[in-house]
Amino acid sequence: MDVMGDKATLLDTGRFVQPSDRDESGDGEAVDEARTRLAAQAGDVEATSVLGAMLLRRGDLDGAEPLLRAATAEGDRAAANNLGVLLHQRGYTDDAAGWWRIAAVAGSAAAAHALGRYHRERGDEPAAEYWLRQSAEQGHALGAYALADLLEHRGDALAEQWMRSAAERGHREAAYRLARALDRRTPHEDEYEYEYEYDGGADNGVASASGTSDSAGDPGNEAEQWYRQAAARGHQRAALQLGAILEKRGELKEAGRWYLTSAKDGEARAACALGFLLRDAGDTESAAVWWLRAAQDGDGNAANALGALHAERGETQTAERWYRAAMDAGDVNGAYNLGLLCAEQARTAQAEQWYRRAAYAGHREAANALAVLLLQGGDATGAEPWFSKAAEAGSVDAAFNLGILFAGRGEEGVALPWYERAAAAGHTEAALQVGIARLRDGDEREAERHLRCAAGGGSAEAAYRLASVLDARRPPAPAHELGEQVHEKTECEEWYERAASQGHRRAQVRVGMLAAARGDVVEAARWYREAAEAGSRNGAFNLGLLLAREGSEPEAAVWWARAADAGHGRAALRLALVYARRGELAEGQRWADRAVTLGPREVSERAARLRDALRQELTA
Repeated sequence: MDVMGDKATLLDTGRFVQPSDRDESGDGEAVDEARTRLAAQAGDVEATSVLGAMLLRRGDLDGAEPLLRAATAEGDRAAANNLGVLLHQRGYTDDAAGWWRIAAVAGSAAAAHALGRYHRERGDEPAAEYWLRQSAEQGHALGAYALADLLEHRGDALAEQWMRSAAERGHREAAYRLARALDRRTPHEDEYEYEYEYDGGADNGVASASGTSDSAGDPGNEAEQWYRQAAARGHQRAALQLGAILEKRGELKEAGRWYLTSAKDGEARAACALGFLLRDAGDTESAAVWWLRAAQDGDGNAANALGALHAERGETQTAERWYRAAMDAGDVNGAYNLGLLCAEQARTAQAEQWYRRAAYAGHREAANALAVLLLQGGDATGAEPWFSKAAEAGSVDAAFNLGILFAGRGEEGVALPWYERAAAAGHTEAALQVGIARLRDGDEREAERHLRCAAGGGSAEAAYRLASVLDARRPPAPAHELGEQVHEKTECEEWYERAASQGHRRAQVRVGMLAAARGDVVEAARWYREAAEAGSRNGAFNLGLLLAREGSEPEAAVWWARAADAGHGRAALRLALVYARRGELAEGQRWADRAVTLGPREVSERAARLRDALRQELTA
């Protein structure tokens, strides 16, 4: 409660002469108290009240009570208020309320605030509102804050007005709560500080804040300004929120300073956030120090971060200990991370146990991981409901996995909506699947849109399919007026090249073909060779053709043999012809037989004629 003086101190009145050689050694307060005591002993009521307040502030209740009673008997309202505070501290709350009422009726804003708090604690909200409003309307910051808190509890729209009034008068909790209200992030915390203060002067006793925010401006910006005011006055959570705002904006140095301020004041979440900032800056050792501090104060997120740090170092036992600590702190991520740790160590049964624990607690990624584990174990029936639960909770991977699950059963119509949900959330492979489905349905426009999304997200297959769609639309290349081909790289070529550079074999073959078409044999050979070495039979066949044209038939035969062994019928036919020309009729017949088997039809027919001819030669 408030220990307040309603009048100026005796020295401020000028009734005592202030010596010119004031003691600068730190004994000034003792000198002031001695002078005030002399004045009180001389019968000065104001001095008696002030001295009682001094002793009350110091905790000397026995010394303060007679002085306050004496000043109260002479009609001093500040003394009546402070006598109420004293009796409240002794446990005589009802007696305290009586003295607060006397002081409040006499105009003490501090006493009205205390009386309003008294009535609210007893559930008498009408009386509480009456007295708190009396205090607030006199400009008392604590009264305005308590009134705002009461009105907010009722859902009264006027709560913000009084919260702002308290904040403008320097009440740090009011500034913080006003910021939170403007921020619209979390519900207000219905709490208040139980405090008293002595200022030896006016009733409100709290200096006004230096400057106010323009409430007509952006609410987010105004919220930041109130966070700043509260943080500057030592509010831990305000400093934390301010740090988060600055970090999101990319102002990391200032964010770090506020996190540090909050962390030093004991805010575990700020210590944890500071750890992440330091880690991102490359200072893992300092990050670990702050995470340890936060984890020891019960922050589960910091415990998880420590667990991950030790897991990266291969210290699995220490990692497991911190993940368990996170779990004990109520952080469900601890169980999920334990599941991941066990899965990496092939401890499947334990992984399933931890995934289940986290999934039952509502962890969507744990539900998805559990479903994957069950699916890998052959339990598709058990996996499906966990995929569904995770997907409905917003897991993008689970939505994609559901699509795969249904597509694997041949239920393409059921799979597509899940692919679409995942694609809408930016899942690259899901966008590819939607694009393929739209191509299958003949909706080329929607197919292109999804393929562009997937290709832009890094899918080589999507880039190749998009290039194929664009390639099919491409008009014939324009010719120069003298008959020379004018080549300009088209968008489809750019997508082919992007897919090819990502290792897509069919795209590499296509880029090689485009290069060959414009006469760039070296570039064509490079792409064909890259595709062939990666296992592309078309790449090997085309490389063989290119080499044969350049006069390197022996090397061409090597690549045709590789293509034919991989099932390429035309390559087998080419080899049959090569060996036939060399006079190696038996080898030629063997490859002709292979070509007949591999096809396609026209190749099989040609190979059959060649085989028969070689057989006749061999039997002649």
